[in-house]
Amino acid sequence: MLRTENLTFKYTQQLEALRFPDINLKTHENLLILGESGVGKTTLLHLLSGLLKPVTGKIFIQGVPINTLTQRKLDAFRGQEVGLVFQKSYAIKTLNVIENLSARLFFSKTTVNIEDINNLLNQLGLKDCKNNNINELSEGQLQRLAIALAVVHKPKVILADEPTSSLDDNNCKIVMELLVKQAKQTHAHLIVITHDHRVKPFFKNAITL
Repeated sequence: MLRTENLTFKYTQQLEALRFPDINLKTHENLLILGESGVGKTTLLHLLSGLLKPVTGKIFIQGVPINTLTQRKLDAFRGQEVGLVFQKSYAIKTLNVIENLSARLFFSKTTVNIEDINNLLNQLGLKDCKNNNINELSEGQLQRLAIALAVVHKPKVILADEPTSSLDDNNCKIVMELLVKQAKQTHAHLIVITHDHRVKPFFKNAITL
C-alpha cells in the first residue's frame, strides 16, 4: 500500500509551493504520473522515495509514515523497500555486472543469492554479460542493468524517472514491459513519472501534474 496526503514542497521561500494530488495505491496497483518539464514530477518522485522531505503532508509506504522517520531509519527503509530507476546509470564502474547487483543486495542488508541474481539477469537479457565491466555495456544493456539494480532486493515500490524518454517506439515497449513484469514478480508498486504519452497503455491509474 502506498498513500500520500496533502503533499507540498518548496525549494526556496521566494518560489511558490508545489502542491501534489493525493495518491492511494492498493496492493499490486501501479501509477503513471504525467506532466511536462518543470511541473514537479521529479520532485514528487524524490518525495516518494524519501530523498526530499515535504513541507506539509504525509507519505505512507506499507503503512509506514516515511517522512517521520529519523534519517538513519529512513536510509535503511529506502534501501530495503524502494527501488529507483534513474535516467542516468549509477552502476559502480569498478565492479562488473554481477558484482554491482551483489553490492546492491549487501547495502540493503539482503542475503546475496547468486541463483536469484542469475535468474534476474536471464529475465532481463543480461546473463551473457554478467561478468562484463560497466564500460563494456551498450546503452540498452545499461538501461536493463538499471532495472535490475532497482528490483534485485525485491522492494515494495519501484520508482522510475523518465525511463523511456530517449527511446524509440520498440525499445520504449521493451523497457515498459520489463518494468511491469518485474513489479508484478516482486509484488511491488510501479510508479513511472514521464512526459512520454506512449507509456499510457501500460497503466490503469494515471494522474497529470
